[in-house]
Amino acid sequence: MLMTHGWFDTQHRANRPNAVTIGNFDGIHLGHQAMLARLTARAASVAAAPTVLTFEPHPREIFTPDSAPTRLTSLREKLEILRGLGVAHVHVCRFSKPFAALSAEDFVRRILVEGLKARYVLVGDDFRFGAKRAGDFALLERMGREFGFQAEALHTVEAAGQRASSTAVREALAEGDMAMAAQLLGRPYSISGRVVGGDQLGRKIGYPTANIQLKHNKPPLKGIFAVRVQGLRGGQNSPDWPGVASLGTRPTVHTNGRPTLEVHLFNFDRSIYREHLRVEFLHKLRDEAKFPNLDALIAQIDLDAQQARELLNV
Repeated sequence: MLMTHGWFDTQHRANRPNAVTIGNFDGIHLGHQAMLARLTARAASVAAAPTVLTFEPHPREIFTPDSAPTRLTSLREKLEILRGLGVAHVHVCRFSKPFAALSAEDFVRRILVEGLKARYVLVGDDFRFGAKRAGDFALLERMGREFGFQAEALHTVEAAGQRASSTAVREALAEGDMAMAAQLLGRPYSISGRVVGGDQLGRKIGYPTANIQLKHNKPPLKGIFAVRVQGLRGGQNSPDWPGVASLGTRPTVHTNGRPTLEVHLFNFDRSIYREHLRVEFLHKLRDEAKFPNLDALIAQIDLDAQQARELLNV
């Protein structure tokens, strides 16, 4: 089924019934995936389209911007993953203070009933909604009986002995535990972006890099990594390509630089400028460091590349 997506407001009116789940879905970890599997199964049984209602920006970016969580996925990345999980429609609700002021009852009536023609609504067991987070599952279930939709709450999903959550994924990435992050996500953590122009320093020192445009103002991980890159065009035989990546501020060549993702692809010599790639982070090699000169940096890159080749069996 072709997925559609678009911005949603309180004047929106769906043209067919929907089975709806609601949330930020940052990272789309195993807990989210369990919800989406349940959503698509129940949607078929109630003759409704499996639909996700998500929010942009994250509510905490509006109310507590200084302590808002680091994003695991950009909106485009989120849509790419949802498409692969059988979601028919994604409605992106522009989160604002006026929207947040909707009472829980108005949220159900105006968004779920009138806007989305919901026949089925699936939420997490800790889901809260409406002004001051006053709405809970009991209210959702009661209003479902009143307006003719079924409400269901899905319990916590565990992975690797802990609750699968966006917070747990962020903690694993911050610690450089790529294996734990992959267990919680059900796949390696990745960042997608377009290849953009850089300062060509990598080419000058013998390690040409693809500079990936970051949509993340505060990436959830940093350091040097063994990676695989997907999305390369032009007759490549392999579905992905091995490499070594640097994600950080490049302290040896910049002071107070912005986060940059640079990837050196092994045994690769083709222009990929403007291509849209996905970088999978498989192993963390080390933290970012400031070196006294370019020769010391090059010597360390030699070691990083060799270690990445060994880990990736290149």
